[in-house]
Amino acid sequence: MTADSTAPAITPRLREQLHELYKDLHRNPELSMQEHRTAELIARRMSDLGFTTFTCGGTGVVAVLENGDGPVVGFRADIDGLPVAEETGLDYASAARGTLRDGTEVPTMHACGHDTHITCAIGAATLLAESADSWAGTVVFVFQPGEEIAEGARAMVDDGLWDRAPRPEVVYGQHVWPGRAGTVEISSGAAMSMADSWKVTVHGRGGHGSRPEVTIDPVVLAAHMVVRIQSVVSREVPAQQAAVVTVGSFHAGVKENIIPDRAEFTINVRNLDADVRDRLLAALRRVFDGEAAASGAPRPEITELYTFPLLVNAPEETAALTAVLRDALDADRVVDRPAKMGSEDFGVLPGAIGVPGVYWFFGGMPDEVVDSGEPVPANHSPQFGPVLEPTLTTGVTAAYAAIMSRVSRSAT
Repeated sequence: MTADSTAPAITPRLREQLHELYKDLHRNPELSMQEHRTAELIARRMSDLGFTTFTCGGTGVVAVLENGDGPVVGFRADIDGLPVAEETGLDYASAARGTLRDGTEVPTMHACGHDTHITCAIGAATLLAESADSWAGTVVFVFQPGEEIAEGARAMVDDGLWDRAPRPEVVYGQHVWPGRAGTVEISSGAAMSMADSWKVTVHGRGGHGSRPEVTIDPVVLAAHMVVRIQSVVSREVPAQQAAVVTVGSFHAGVKENIIPDRAEFTINVRNLDADVRDRLLAALRRVFDGEAAASGAPRPEITELYTFPLLVNAPEETAALTAVLRDALDADRVVDRPAKMGSEDFGVLPGAIGVPGVYWFFGGMPDEVVDSGEPVPANHSPQFGPVLEPTLTTGVTAAYAAIMSRVSRSAT
């Protein structure tokens, strides 16, 4: 697959418009499956460009541009924010707040860069609308809600996404990350891990802090569970295979002299192999049950919060696209990389109709941050704030080049 994927110039006026769009999105993040303002903004901007739009999966937006006979290409951008209090110090930092499904009010931030993804997709859509004479076919932009909770892609598919929109022959997607701005990283085969998240509720017997002997202390019990599972990866997973087990929250009790009757913690498990996943999850259940039995407590309750599938880049499509991106961005700025242990539900979209998908990363950190020797703020960090340029120009160019590699009139 080759194509003349050189994008029309990103004019100073368009760049300024994209910067303002990005800042607006960054100031106004919305939590997963609650992206109402964001969806309205996207639909309005894409309609103004000549795309036909419709809502799908609750707060998802699909935008379709038909430009004669030719291939159908899909491009996905996720749109939700996170319950994080921003600490970037940017003059367009978010002060927004949202409400979780359990009613908890929380600060909200685009701490994973989905505002960047929306902006780059709209930028690429703008270039496509302005260069209609140079391509033929149909482009389907999927602005997906709820990626952070592994819900949005499935919700859109279940809402008839591929029955209501033209079915693409390939679906592309991209993600900003704390690499050097202006660079792209891409994996062939396994690209992002599968992930499982659980809430574990530990039951004990409450009582007065002065009489622990008549209680079953769920705090001590849960603490033993948390410590014990730290050795599951190092002692039960072969060293050649990757896995991560993380406890992200721990809650118990309300007062220092009262032993509570329950404790709760949440756990996140990531890996790149289905057999390893099964082994890990079985080991965790065994540890939790065993520790409860050792304390004379009931078996803990395990609530499955969500599951992310393994994200796999189709090798042939990835090799072809890598060449396209190297042509569009310069060869030394596009590099191969091993799989990341982050997770994505992107693969649900092409997987639902049996077509290949390709997903890549583009850097968002300035040289002085990357070269400082200090830890670089990562996705989901309250300090995560991608630099505007060359981040946005890189993301727009990569998205446009990928789409044009299929629909350009000079594609062969």
